Amino acid sequence: MGKGSNVQKAQAARERNQKKLGKSAGERKEASAKAAKDATAYMCMICRQPFMVNAKLSLLYLHCTAKHPGVDPVKCFLQLKDYDPNNPDGKPATTGTKVAPKKKKVTKTDDLDDLLSAGLTKGKKNKGKK
Repeated sequence: MGKGSNVQKAQAARERNQKKLGKSAGERKEASAKAAKDATAYMCMICRQPFMVNAKLSLLYLHCTAKHPGVDPVKCFLQLKDYDPNNPDGKPATTGTKVAPKKKKVTKTDDLDDLLSAGLTKGKKNKGKK
């Protein structure tokens, strides 16, 4: 029975050492290819500047207006075909919705004397002391 125990210990040690070594060559190659693809997800058609996959359309539009003034943004990036610079998030316009009325500021007209004359006290009552 002792051999079985040693075999299990050796197998567990191999697994621990494999985790310490990290990724295999194939895994590293796949990760590198994915990173390269993500780094050049968007590319300007005029100046060939790459943009990361997480770049927002507003950043791409800003590139077009800053680096290539007077050029249609769609010629730089095909993704800007339906982009509206006045609505950069692409959220639907809020037309026809009710606007909450502004709250009026309430000015205090009651003075402390008015409150005291109405029967309110100025502070905490000491219950135990007379």
